Amino acid sequence: MADLLFIIGPPAVGKMTVGQAVAARTGYRVFHNHLTIEPVLRFFDFGTPAFHRLVESFRTGVLEEVAASDLPGLVFTYVWAFDHPGDAQAVAGYAEPFLRRNARVRYLELKAAQAARLDRNLGPDRLAEKPSKRDLDRSRELLLRADADYKLNSTTEFDGRDDHLRIDNTTLSPQAVADLAIRHFRLPTL
Repeated sequence: MADLLFIIGPPAVGKMTVGQAVAARTGYRVFHNHLTIEPVLRFFDFGTPAFHRLVESFRTGVLEEVAASDLPGLVFTYVWAFDHPGDAQAVAGYAEPFLRRNARVRYLELKAAQAARLDRNLGPDRLAEKPSKRDLDRSRELLLRADADYKLNSTTEFDGRDDHLRIDNTTLSPQAVADLAIRHFRLPTL
């Protein structure tokens, strides 16, 4: 039975990179959100009904299979708009196969200054894994628009919960953030 670690936060905050650092130390597998987005973009525009159906189908299928597997755990990255009720419902749905099996579900929330995220938006690892971000002007515009239109970090949503850790990683390396998360959540290490 696999555990689930959500890494949530705004675009280009470092979710995938931190997830890779956690995985290197724990044996968890990384399922970053663009693993479903990029293949579907070859066929349907972002936000269209067909795009959403395919992305959700792929995500829920992978999450269901991993939850039933003997893998140690999964890191799943997600940009959660806290002011959009559909996102909370999606996150609950993604967690459900794990919770149904009494696995542990945790939430590592990253936040960083917008200037740092704009720099990270240009990072070679990000561009290699996420082809849709290679149009740098559009990617920058989408990041700025998401910041203006949505509440991308929590305020009181996780108050009193020990399954949540928020880290400002503006000046922290992915390895330092992974260390903090592994210690806080007592994740098993290799």
